[in-house]
Amino acid sequence: MPEYTTAHAKAGIKARLPALECWPNQYPGYEVMIEIPEFTAVCPRTGLPDFGLVRIRYLPKRWCVELKALKYYVNGYREVGIFQENAVNRILEDFVRAVKPVRAVVTGEFNARGGIKTIVEARYPKRNETSQPQ
Repeated sequence: MPEYTTAHAKAGIKARLPALECWPNQYPGYEVMIEIPEFTAVCPRTGLPDFGLVRIRYLPKRWCVELKALKYYVNGYREVGIFQENAVNRILEDFVRAVKPVRAVVTGEFNARGGIKTIVEARYPKRNETSQPQ
């Protein structure tokens, strides 16, 4: 098995995916929770499939995400080689760019592999970090 490379780390971050569409929000001050129980992508190093549950929780501002477009967007990951952590962050970035919510949280709860289960959470706006890893 080859070593991890920068190409592995960046895999999938710029992959072309279906567009997220929106519709005009009619009510202020409520939260939406979307669960996607059959998320799949591919490990960029091993080529093995990753399976998981992705949750998107957001407070709409002017727009709400159109669910059929979200389904096509998520299904676009099936053939994309991307690390789980990058997938969650990419979903959040694309979601925020399209929907422009007040706030959003994307959580990926991935099936155990080799006895290790991974849960990744990304937030908008970003949390204030007091220190950065070296």
